[in-house]
Amino acid sequence: MSVTDERSPQDARFRTTRWSLVQAAGDLQQHDSREALGELCRGYWFPVYAYFRRRTGDAVEAQDLTQEFFATVLEKNYLSDARQDRGRFRTFLLTAAQRFLSKEWAKSNTLKRGGGKHILSLDFSTGESLYAIEPVDNETPERTFARRWTLNLLDIVQQRLCEEYTASGKQQTYDLLKPQLVSAGSTESYEQVAAQLGSSVGAVKTAVYRMRCRYRELLRTEIAETVADPAAIDDEIKQLFASLG
Repeated sequence: MSVTDERSPQDARFRTTRWSLVQAAGDLQQHDSREALGELCRGYWFPVYAYFRRRTGDAVEAQDLTQEFFATVLEKNYLSDARQDRGRFRTFLLTAAQRFLSKEWAKSNTLKRGGGKHILSLDFSTGESLYAIEPVDNETPERTFARRWTLNLLDIVQQRLCEEYTASGKQQTYDLLKPQLVSAGSTESYEQVAAQLGSSVGAVKTAVYRMRCRYRELLRTEIAETVADPAAIDDEIKQLFASLG
């Protein structure tokens, strides 16, 4: 099997940009407004949940707040105020979550489980498992949000890359080369992959290089859809990876 084919075409599902989704979700006159919000929520709910979880210290309350937050975002049409030229979508969402929580805490009645508006089916059991591995020392809710935003974004990019390879019939190639995305492979590992693909070590190294290049392209593309100016991409990358430190 050759591993030096030309770049795979992008999955059509990802041709919709993050900001076009935001704008669609914020325009209640569009019939697909709720669908757009649903896609945004599924892509970015966990950083919001992690923020609420850190602020409240209670999983049940954080789950209800997350559901209520996104319901409120839609019903109050908060996304109508979101514009790409106003800054980072990451900052917009965090600010919205902060303001929402402040208003919730200002109320005398505490939101009870089941009392929220559950507009989305969110995998909170997985979310809580992920949250359980979060560091606890000297950790602010804002830092938790930033780190989980970064990890979530990297997951989205990796999924896009996987779908590209799968769409072109190269799922096995992706699976075997994936471990080399973030770490330099040894000669032995390249030889093992080459043997499994029926290719040469040189071809495998070339394929790894191309995969890394494509990954960086997809990462920059995804980040470009969350910032106001393309000139801010590099700075956003620095900030995001700093959050992982």
